[in-house]
Amino acid sequence: MGHGGHGMPGEKAKDFKGTMRKLMTYLGMYKIPLVFVVLFAVGSTVFNILGPKILGRATTEIFNGLVEKISGGAGIDFDKIGRILILLMGLYVLSALFSFIQGFIMTGVSQKLTYRMRKEISEKINRMPMNYFDRQPHGEILSRITNDVDTLSQSLNQSATQLITSVATIIGVLVMMLSISPLMTLIALLILPVSVGLISVIVKRSQKYFKSQQEYLGHVNGQVEEVYGGHNIVKAFNKEEDVIAEFERDNDILYESAWKSQFLSGMMMPVMQFVGNLGYVAVVILGGWLAIRDVIEVGDIQSFIQYVRNFTQPIQQVAQVANMLQSTAAASERVFEFLEEDEEDQTVPDAVSIKGLEGRVEFENVRFGYNPEHTIIHDFSAKVEPGQKIAIVGPTGAGKTTMVKLVMRFYDVNGGSIKVDGHDIRNFNRSELREMFGMVLQDTWLFKGSIEDNIRYGKLDASHDQVVEAAKAAYVHRFVQTLPGGYSMELNEEANNVSQGQKQLLTIARAILADPKILILDEATSSVDTRTEVRIQKAMDNLMRGRTSFIIAHRLSTIRDADLILVMKDGDIIEQGTHEELLARNGFYAELYNSQFERSA
Repeated sequence: MGHGGHGMPGEKAKDFKGTMRKLMTYLGMYKIPLVFVVLFAVGSTVFNILGPKILGRATTEIFNGLVEKISGGAGIDFDKIGRILILLMGLYVLSALFSFIQGFIMTGVSQKLTYRMRKEISEKINRMPMNYFDRQPHGEILSRITNDVDTLSQSLNQSATQLITSVATIIGVLVMMLSISPLMTLIALLILPVSVGLISVIVKRSQKYFKSQQEYLGHVNGQVEEVYGGHNIVKAFNKEEDVIAEFERDNDILYESAWKSQFLSGMMMPVMQFVGNLGYVAVVILGGWLAIRDVIEVGDIQSFIQYVRNFTQPIQQVAQVANMLQSTAAASERVFEFLEEDEEDQTVPDAVSIKGLEGRVEFENVRFGYNPEHTIIHDFSAKVEPGQKIAIVGPTGAGKTTMVKLVMRFYDVNGGSIKVDGHDIRNFNRSELREMFGMVLQDTWLFKGSIEDNIRYGKLDASHDQVVEAAKAAYVHRFVQTLPGGYSMELNEEANNVSQGQKQLLTIARAILADPKILILDEATSSVDTRTEVRIQKAMDNLMRGRTSFIIAHRLSTIRDADLILVMKDGDIIEQGTHEELLARNGFYAELYNSQFERSA
């Protein structure tokens, strides 16, 4: 996986040829627009190249007219010069029009490509297994969707057009220069190795600074985002000075590498101009000598000097395009790496339908580890009848939440099976299987939008009245009424304009609205006070009636009336039974239960 830079200048793709081949395949569906881009770009360049030759004719005409005037002849033919200039103007207008059309088409192609890539990435995210997101920093994934796709779009748009026009200009200008004077062309070409050599030295020196610049730009961005997100914690622990010191350290390195890379890349133009000017001197001296000997016209010297100027610029552009293509390839590679990651099977052939299922859940010798070498659930077996209320208890890290993730098929078991109404959950389509479940997690998740939209997330076609009913059942209706805007009030990105407990109630309302067959409550009341917890408990009892329910709880007082309590420790069920049975057994559950009440006493 690529880390650090985000498809930056100076970052190299691991497989340049392979990546560019994939990109060409991607661009294959835009063949016709790209053919027009090439035609219009070449057309624009050809019209532009003809300009200096025609302008040279006007100069020759003026020179010859002046010579005639001195000799007592007719003098300058202004009509002929006027016709030449009108032709010249027409060529330049056509060149500009063609350039505009090819730019318009190419921008469309690059934007369609980035739209398609972003769409594919967003669809891909939904098909990715959860363990990918456990392995990868979220900022890294975000970087591929934003920075890398942006880099790809911009560099492709610029480099493709520039490459076509630069190559066409180099060939066209060379032909025109040869048509004027092969000897002068040879002199002009001798300055090229000098300028190319100097530029390659600058590019090599600047490459490492560009790389460092992008790397530390990533570090600075990451730190700013992290500190901004945890600003309260930084303040609470008086860590402002440490944070500033770390920022300044990275920012200093960024400053050093940024100014060096910008300075070195900025030197390219002056170096090219200096070498180019030496070339002009040589060309003018030789041109004057050839004109005196009547080998070429006076206007040809002017045309030739313009061609020399036009010749060095596209060579410099080709060098820039080569650098830009490195950045295009690096960004493309990171995007393709993501798009080629292993996916989960979303559908299965002959999938079992969820219609008519009652919600009987069976765990048979389940074995699982997030890392296959490190098993955390060794041999888990349990049977849950439809409508039963099952509590899963145990110390932190016992594997309670992991069991829930396995039931929802966020992860697949390494051994054994989980069945719903006798059907292995791997025989259901994932999306259909998850329709059976409603989930309220310890970590509340609300998005930027109105409170009503957040509740309706559980059932997108629900009416306003159904949303209000669900809110009443979750004891959140009265609180919502006190807010400015009521159900229309907008939650911000962090949803921190409502309290943690209120967020919890909103997620419970969402689950109530979804009306699922099987309910999962993972520490669902951990963020609310005892009085609200009693209320939620009543709402939960209404919600759980007639539904198979899994409750993960730390506060054991909330699960006394469960039909079955599964006691987990180190990934195994060590006890199971009702509250009374487990207390009578005087084992691990009794120890957990009594320790809580000793503390509260």
